[in-house]
Amino acid sequence: MKQLRLTVLAGLFAVAGILSWGGARLWESFGTLPSVPLAAPIVLAVIAVVLTATALSLRSRLRAQRERRPGAKGVEPLMAARAVVFGQASALVAALVSGMYGGTGVFLLGSLDIPARRDQAVYAGFSVVAGIGVIAAAIFLERVCKLPEDDDEKGNGVPAT
Repeated sequence: MKQLRLTVLAGLFAVAGILSWGGARLWESFGTLPSVPLAAPIVLAVIAVVLTATALSLRSRLRAQRERRPGAKGVEPLMAARAVVFGQASALVAALVSGMYGGTGVFLLGSLDIPARRDQAVYAGFSVVAGIGVIAAAIFLERVCKLPEDDDEKGNGVPAT
């Protein structure tokens, strides 16, 4: 399984932000801009908490398994793989959503004197921060589930996950 690359996530964030900023400018010229939902940062924060809790749980189970504690509940490889896929998918979506809200937030910075627009800009900013939290939690989960490198015939290490 390939690991997440920060450059891909940053690229998704940047492209989504630029497109969102341009879309907000275009939409504003035709009418009113759709609002940033208050639930956006809340949902992203909940996803970050779930990813972090999953990573911490798996880490403690893997540590107990490595230390061969009596009664330690092991981690099935398929469960770890599913957790990694969940984390990677969450990180990719969070990069897109954070970029989208970031671009909208940058557009809204020009009209902070209007209270409704200021609130929308704050929600967009919190969404970006929560999205970065999702990405950080996903990377942590991926690192927790990474197996040690196996040696192949050529002597190169190949990640097992």
